[in-house]
Amino acid sequence: MEATIDTANTVANNVPTATDGNWFGMLVYCAVVFGIIYFFMVRPTKKRMAEYQKMLDSLKVGSRVLAGGIYGTIKKINETSIELEIAKGVVVEVNKNAVAGVESK
Repeated sequence: MEATIDTANTVANNVPTATDGNWFGMLVYCAVVFGIIYFFMVRPTKKRMAEYQKMLDSLKVGSRVLAGGIYGTIKKINETSIELEIAKGVVVEVNKNAVAGVESK
């Protein structure tokens, strides 16, 4: 009976723990995980946002845009909003961030 207990104690004492000095391997593992997250999530999102900001900066009076599901022609550009003519004589003001895209001609 004692041999079984001694074997169990020996096995339990030889199991490595997180504090056994293998911190460098864990650090490398974390760096690899953060690298994967950066290249597959953060970088493409930043690129998309830069393209969207470039599109917003290129808005001009007379451009036809889709804003909030409504097509319209830009009549006036303010600092944070634009005025769209959605029908003859019907002008609405929308936030610039509502612009989803510029219609190509």
